[in-house]
Amino acid sequence: MFADKIRVVYSTNPDFKHEEEESRETPSPSEQLLYVSLQRLKGNKIATLVEGFKGSNEDLEELGKLLKTKCGSGGTVKDGEIIIQGEKRELVMKILIEKGYKVKKKGG
Repeated sequence: MFADKIRVVYSTNPDFKHEEEESRETPSPSEQLLYVSLQRLKGNKIATLVEGFKGSNEDLEELGKLLKTKCGSGGTVKDGEIIIQGEKRELVMKILIEKGYKVKKKGG
């Protein structure tokens, strides 16, 4: 549970702040550039991949849930990426642009 957190008991620096506290703030959608690509999975299946999100895991999970719902498809969020089942690149890009994100198509 606490494996990913650095536990500082005492610091002599009066301006000390945990780095993790600073990185929890999620930039607004207009400040983020997301890359959308297609990825071939096992069994010749295709998935849509969203990369480049900066912010908290909670916000990433929320965005992933929104995309899965609007695409009517399954998917997952792991390693800072959103994976949507199926070839949904154009729909995902449209949804992200409507939410205010800057989006670039990655790959062919």
